Amino acid sequence: MHSISQYQDFFINYLENQTIDKEPKNLYEPISYILRLGGKRMRPILTLMSAEVFNTDFQKALPAAMAVEVFHNFSLVHDDIMDDAPLRRGNVTVHEKWNINTGILSGDAMLILAYQYFEQYEPVIFRDLAKLFSKTALEVCEGQQWDVDFETRTDVTIPEYLKMIEYKTAVLVAAAMKMGAIVAETSEENANLIYEFGLNLGLAFQLQDDYLDAFGNPETFGKQVGGDIIENKKTFLFLKAKEHAEANDKAELLHLFASQLEDNTAKIEQAKEIFMRSGADKITQEAIEEYTLKAFETLTKINIENDKKEILRSFGENLMKRKA
Repeated sequence: MHSISQYQDFFINYLENQTIDKEPKNLYEPISYILRLGGKRMRPILTLMSAEVFNTDFQKALPAAMAVEVFHNFSLVHDDIMDDAPLRRGNVTVHEKWNINTGILSGDAMLILAYQYFEQYEPVIFRDLAKLFSKTALEVCEGQQWDVDFETRTDVTIPEYLKMIEYKTAVLVAAAMKMGAIVAETSEENANLIYEFGLNLGLAFQLQDDYLDAFGNPETFGKQVGGDIIENKKTFLFLKAKEHAEANDKAELLHLFASQLEDNTAKIEQAKEIFMRSGADKITQEAIEEYTLKAFETLTKINIENDKKEILRSFGENLMKRKA
């Protein structure tokens, strides 16, 4: 097994050796741009790590890891268009740097490119990877649609929200890990358990992302802080504040999340104050810890050496320590 930073280096080296700069430039340059913007590369790292957890050289998992990263970035390009987001990882988004039509078409091409990486595997592994990938890709689209629908609904429930983030975010984290297991040709039970581990870790990760969207440091978060508030997204923070806030605060919160303003500075600050007064900020942090612990419980059932379980546990702990 290797360290997280080593897996990052292995993957970035592989990514940089991919031939993406092709013609027409206006199709491929945005793809190269978004893939090289950085980020923690969490999902492909999980694919490489998962393969080695099940005693297979990480190099065999590199094409699958690349497929995961290309698909993830495809979804970000389209999400940014839908959210009209100006920044991604602290840089200008694809549709802002080029235009919306280019963002749509380059995103479409990325989805096809992701599938092509599976062609490097033998038929049985190709079949299992493609089957999992198709299921996951469709769930991500379903989660994204629910996310859009929730913006105009006033009756979103906590279970509905958790299902939405499971599909929009957590299933891809889970699939990234299961792909490593598939490449390693481990048992079906192990593959399903590593998927469950990834799913709970992904839920914790998204809840933390929701929290940091409101309370993160704009210089290091990489996205526009308060973006969910501006977009009137019914996040876990919002739903818990709505549930626990005093009557006056609840009325103000509902009014804020029904408004579209030119200057959102005051809206963001007022919403954050209600999140804190209602205790929604602390409840969200407790939920993050709960899903992280669920992930760790799954580790005890996986048939691997204890030292490898500790490596996975350490990864989860470090992921949950991010503050910005």
